[in-house]
Amino acid sequence: MNDFARLRRTMVDNQVRTYDVTSRSLLAALEDAPRELFLPEGQEDLAYSDQNLVFGDAAGGRYCMLAPMILARLIQALDIRPGARVLDVGSGFGYSALVMSLLGANVVALAGGQELAEEARKRLEACHATGIDVVVGDVASGHAARAPYDAILINGAFEVLPDALKEQLADGGQLAGIDGASGAGKAVVYGRSGGSFGCRALFEASAPILPRFVKAAAFDF
Repeated sequence: MNDFARLRRTMVDNQVRTYDVTSRSLLAALEDAPRELFLPEGQEDLAYSDQNLVFGDAAGGRYCMLAPMILARLIQALDIRPGARVLDVGSGFGYSALVMSLLGANVVALAGGQELAEEARKRLEACHATGIDVVVGDVASGHAARAPYDAILINGAFEVLPDALKEQLADGGQLAGIDGASGAGKAVVYGRSGGSFGCRALFEASAPILPRFVKAAAFDF
């Protein structure tokens, strides 16, 4: 049987600390969050691998679990403070939502299907998580009912970033994800200042393109 606590410490020390993650509160959250509880049954051994994982299907909802070092750097870039209002887009079974809640955030975890949401609630309850509200909806549309958000995390890559998500940022808020439009992916952070949005690149990274964030096919004449 795997010693998941040991694997978790190894993940933090060898994958995350060495990848320019310096936030002590984030490192502590990653060491406290039992990542193995947020994978489908029978696939727990993949929990601490340094790769992106894709689960689910088109009918029940597909989601991406970002590699630990990518997820950690995206969350660090969002600079989440206690009491921050956060939207976790494509939250899957809720791992990223748990990590951000351990930073003191109030998290809306947006799942793309009812089955995913039910699984997320069950697993988060098993962890005695607080400050997380799991909702179901179109991940590309966000969750306007609870907007504005201080931070938005997209769990995966996008070719097109919907305006609906950016518009749900609070003034001074930030959105992080993987821009895969050019083929060579890069982690980016969008920031809002009034009605304007700026974008800065963080580091090279790849992740699966989320189905609802694919660029529409163009016709050539």
